[in-house]
Amino acid sequence: MSFDWRNPYPTLRSPVFARNLVASSHPLASQAGVRMLARGGNAVDAALACAITLTVVEPVSNGLGSDCFAILWDGQGLTGLNASGYAPSSWTPAYFEKKYGATPPMRGWDSVTVPGAVAGWVALSERFGKLPFADLFEPAIELAERGHGVANIVAHKWQAQVPGLAALPGFAEAFMPRGRAPVPGERFVFSDAAKTLAAIAKTQGEAFYRGEIAQALVRHSAAHGGSMTLDDLASYQSEWVVPIQKEFAGYTLHEIPPNGQGIAALMALGILRSLGIENHPVDSVDSQHLQIEAMKLAFADVYRWVADPPAMTEVGVDQLLDDAYLLERSRRVDRKRASTARHGLPPAGGTVYLTAADASGMMISFIQSNYMGFGSGVVVPGTGVSLQNRGYGFSHDPSHPNQVAPRKRPFHTIIPAFLTRQGLPQMSFGVMGGNMQPQGHIQTLVRMLSYGQQPQAACDAPRWKVNQGMSVDCEATMPAATVAGLRERGHIIENIADAYMDFGSGQFIWRLSDDLEDGYVAASDSRRDGQASGF
Repeated sequence: MSFDWRNPYPTLRSPVFARNLVASSHPLASQAGVRMLARGGNAVDAALACAITLTVVEPVSNGLGSDCFAILWDGQGLTGLNASGYAPSSWTPAYFEKKYGATPPMRGWDSVTVPGAVAGWVALSERFGKLPFADLFEPAIELAERGHGVANIVAHKWQAQVPGLAALPGFAEAFMPRGRAPVPGERFVFSDAAKTLAAIAKTQGEAFYRGEIAQALVRHSAAHGGSMTLDDLASYQSEWVVPIQKEFAGYTLHEIPPNGQGIAALMALGILRSLGIENHPVDSVDSQHLQIEAMKLAFADVYRWVADPPAMTEVGVDQLLDDAYLLERSRRVDRKRASTARHGLPPAGGTVYLTAADASGMMISFIQSNYMGFGSGVVVPGTGVSLQNRGYGFSHDPSHPNQVAPRKRPFHTIIPAFLTRQGLPQMSFGVMGGNMQPQGHIQTLVRMLSYGQQPQAACDAPRWKVNQGMSVDCEATMPAATVAGLRERGHIIENIADAYMDFGSGQFIWRLSDDLEDGYVAASDSRRDGQASGF
């Protein structure tokens, strides 16, 4: 790929060129990863140190009770990891109907599935890491014990969550140390998390799933109306998976298979392939309209058919990615009018993202999340463990494959991504932010692959976000003529001036050539406090 290295968009960032790189949503986390690389660790060591540190410095978006996913190139091929948690064994439709009727909880213990992130850290380190597991925790423990100045955007998002979560068990004690959220630059000490991190490091995660931390989680659950058991925790294992893929513009995009929404990005690109998007200028109405319509069609199918794979008995992954089906879906795109997308019937048959690459050629795409801001809002006293609320992602419709069930994984929004060319690694990347993630994947990829924009420019460019029906949000930096043209085609557009509105936040590492001596180029999204760092 021959990029245009100019950047036509307002930006605070420049691309970073190096042979060892880490890009994440927080500078201190990126530096933790670089510290592992400088010590002789590889990209997996760097990514894990970065991820562990993010639980301390960006607690709004992730924590010790998170889930995570990864796709990595180990020098020989691609491997995927699904470390999303499953429902407690007591969770049945009757359990929720009896307790809540038709409205299951968004927060609290009955929104918490078994946390998978710690198991994911252990699995990645054992299979691919070079450094001792405990070494990866050193930066996070130091920051938790001594404290750190809270970053600007983190502080804003933290403050926004306090009104709705202050009364939830353990939240105020952990995240309102002065009776309020920290302001930018104010020191935040997380000593309870430091002790838990040390226990996880010492026991290779055993303390979290079978030891004293597990016992604390279960006691707290029982005391606050939850039903998680020691067996739910002890029985959990992360899962190695084969990434799913779709060709586009001479490259191959790889995503984690369901229970995640990465398949939406693959379907949207499959729909776009036949629409000739490269024939329209990059920021034109035509280009943006086609991408929006393809994304809406993909989401319509994903929200109807995608669930934990064993439950996808009616429509499977291969059917959703079938080329003939996606071609048929592309024919439903009206090039001049917006539409309300409906699902088809294929033929039978609050998140942090980071990436790291090293001089040996190893590259890893990694994502970790508590889901909504601070997840469930539940923090187990004395542990610093803030728990995700992924259980809220289940359907309670008995006809839907994503209906809640014991030991079942819910539909997941967090998706790492990876790009290859002719079977070789090209880019590890991701864009965090709820259902913005597949939308961010296709918008940045189209800019790079169809229009030759360099990664930082593709990252900085204005974005849109599909909502429901005809509703689409646009960033305020979107050209006025483009916004007006989309409105003329029937899109219901809302210009968003708030810089903190969630249009996703991406991190990108692109391999410059087949010669490892040429290294990589990294981009980090200015929509977060992040940084790309390397040497």
